Formats: sequence, C-alpha cells, structure tokens
Amino acid sequence: MKTVIQLGILSLIAFQSHALTFSVEKNERMDTDTLPIPKGIPNMLFYVQRTLNSNTVVYELNTNDKNQLDKDNPVNIFWIRYTENKQKEDLSYIQRIYAYGLKTKKLDNNNYELRFVSYKKLPFYLTQSKDKQYHVYATIKKKQVMLTRIFIQIEGGTFWFPNVVFVEFKGIDPATGEVITERFKP
Repeated sequence: MKTVIQLGILSLIAFQSHALTFSVEKNERMDTDTLPIPKGIPNMLFYVQRTLNSNTVVYELNTNDKNQLDKDNPVNIFWIRYTENKQKEDLSYIQRIYAYGLKTKKLDNNNYELRFVSYKKLPFYLTQSKDKQYHVYATIKKKQVMLTRIFIQIEGGTFWFPNVVFVEFKGIDPATGEVITERFKP
C-alpha cells in the first residue's frame, strides 16, 4: 500500500468519493474554463479540481470563533458537490488519509509547511503575509506565488492508478499580481 500512496497527489487525487471501482475511461474530458469557481468562502486558500466531474475540493484557513488561526489544525478541507446541488461535504476517511489530506508541520508561529498525504515530495507553505492574511505559497515557474488552484487532467486508468496526463498549478505573483500557471506531467 505504501507504493500506492507514493504515486502522489498527482495520481491519487483523482479519487471519486462514492465509487471505489469506477473506470476513468468513461469520463468525459472537462474544459478547465467551464468548471465552477468556488465563491463565498472567505477563508479559502486554494482548491483542487479534476476531469472526473465538477466537484471541487476546497482548502480553507481553519479559524476559531474569534477568527484566529487554529494552530493545531490550520487548514480545513471539504468538498463542494456541484453535481449534488452544490452541497458541502467532508472528505471521506480514504480521501483524507490517501489523497486530499494534508500533513502540516509548524515552522514558527505564523508559518507552516504543507504536504499532501499522497505526495510528500512537493511542499507548500501556509504563511501570514504583510497584509496579515494567510496564503498558501507554491513554486510555479521558479517563483513563489500564492496558490489558487490545482487542476488534474485524467484520461483512462483505474481508481487506484488513473492516467494523469498533466497537472496544472495556478497562482498569483504577490509582487506583480500576475496570474502564473504551469503544467507538468507527473
């Protein structure tokens, strides 16, 4: 099972929550421009979408009643089920442990290293910026940018071994405000 986990976010993130034996080949190719953008989530850090359907995994800053960061669990993760009346739903155990969950490591009082449970090689950083807001930073095109979206293009494969054609990271350069994207083959 350890080998499957090491396939990474780029492979296992293709999980479909309600079916454990689906064939990815039957899914239609989704155009990234037609997928919904999550709205009305004030503490959203970034989101993940894939070709399987328009359902979206949202990563938001986890705060307490006083709007202070939960330092033990800084990121809350959930689905927006666009295919099911846009309902909000928690990740399943399998999704949290093997695909979409994050391992967090506190670096100092306002900085955390984040790694997807399914791909520990790629670090992201939750950092409080000069504007006192928290953002997740990733390296895109050799720049540290505020991550806004991850998209995974899947064509064929199986539940545990989807054929990931590419992964696209999208973010904003904090110095210029420029939107930066990068695609790569895992």
